Amino acid sequence: MQPQSASSNVGLVFAALGDYNTASKFDTGKGTDIMKRPGLLLLTIFLFGLVHLGVSSVGRAALKGGCATVEITPPLGIPLIGSKGQPSDSVMDPLHARALVLSDGRRSVAIVSAELLYTPLEEITGPVREIVTAETGIPPQNVMVCATHTHSGPEVFTRSKVPNEGRMPAEEIDRTYLQALVKKMASSVRVAQRHMQEVRIGTGAGRLPEIVYNRRPQKEDGRVEMAFTLPPEITATRQTQTDADGHVHSVFTLPPEQPVRTFGPIDPNVYVLRVENSAGQVVGSLVDFGCHPVCVYPYESTAISADYPGHTTLAVERTAGGISLFALGLAGNAVPLTRGVEPCAQMGKRLGAEAVKQLEQIAATDDVTLHALRREVTFPLAEKPAAESGDSETPESITTEIQVLRLGDIYILGLPGEVLVEVGLAIRSQAGLENLLIVTLANDAIGYVCHRQAYKEGGYEPGSGTDLAPGAGEIMIEQALALIEQMKQAQP
Repeated sequence: MQPQSASSNVGLVFAALGDYNTASKFDTGKGTDIMKRPGLLLLTIFLFGLVHLGVSSVGRAALKGGCATVEITPPLGIPLIGSKGQPSDSVMDPLHARALVLSDGRRSVAIVSAELLYTPLEEITGPVREIVTAETGIPPQNVMVCATHTHSGPEVFTRSKVPNEGRMPAEEIDRTYLQALVKKMASSVRVAQRHMQEVRIGTGAGRLPEIVYNRRPQKEDGRVEMAFTLPPEITATRQTQTDADGHVHSVFTLPPEQPVRTFGPIDPNVYVLRVENSAGQVVGSLVDFGCHPVCVYPYESTAISADYPGHTTLAVERTAGGISLFALGLAGNAVPLTRGVEPCAQMGKRLGAEAVKQLEQIAATDDVTLHALRREVTFPLAEKPAAESGDSETPESITTEIQVLRLGDIYILGLPGEVLVEVGLAIRSQAGLENLLIVTLANDAIGYVCHRQAYKEGGYEPGSGTDLAPGAGEIMIEQALALIEQMKQAQP
């Protein structure tokens, strides 16, 4: 049965009123002043309510969603990010690109999560968006492409916006695989769109501080001494502390002979997005957590692996069902408590279990309108010594983008680069949003994004880990908050 148009429903109301008026005249011989006839007033309210329902059913489509996964494992022989130029020689676990597509009848948005180190704007994100738009009609600004940041994935991009150290020469990139990779990532969106059905969505958050710590501990003089890994006797002392600002820290008891170290904040939250069908079954999910995927690297430097996010998504899919995407949260200076092949699996499963726990508690809704915005952001580059810059001209800045997707009252903020925890926490505390997921390494790779204090403290991230000048973190905070505010003001 086809729904009636709004105009036909209005006609029904006035026809019914006419019938009622005729009957009233025979009964009373008086006029038809509605306010003097309670019965007629109630009937009018009831019938106009039907009109409203009819207009809503016609003017608003049901929320629809779909998910898909495509394998993107490279052929053996391709160098990996952490193999230092050596060819890959084994597959510990396959790599995938996973997509989530949502449509409210007016707008569609897509998220692609690929088990790669980066998704540079010019080399991967842009080409993927171009194909997606051509094949599905979803506008480029509505497509978010992010990397899980596995360090055991293929080296297939020049990383033009990150420091020169370790960058693969363009002529050595396997262009055949790169082209196939882009097409496969785009195809995941097309397949997800093809399998769309009526859905409801919701979000929740758990906590898992036990598996992560901030690798930038400060000495008593305020300078940072990097702690990429910690010995077992130290990790065994881990405790959780909350500072005066409400930030969570993983802290450790050091031997008396060692100098005091102050460990910085982490984001312990496990953010989860649930997508369920009309029967309440999970068809898709997104898990957002802030910790470097470096459990396997560098221990198995020539083995292809999705690292702990691969175990997380697999655990969620096997337990809750559907297809699970992983998005990297505030991970710029956050690393796993323990590393190795077995700890990788354990960490991934623990994170997956927490995600499933939250998925089971989320109340989903289909009362959702979709929107997407993005904006260009320019970051100044630090001046390089003449010996490093050589005779060639070096750029003074780089231009990238930030993006926000709005799914009803859920905001997903996409930030390029490896964002330090402090930068992301500043955005979160000032955004004024109850449901905010921050996805880093979204749409581009620009090196580490650090706040000004980090440059004073020293260490890897504001040093050789970035070409961005001091103030980059503050620029990102300002621009992200401005984009969020713009989205708040946007019409549904």
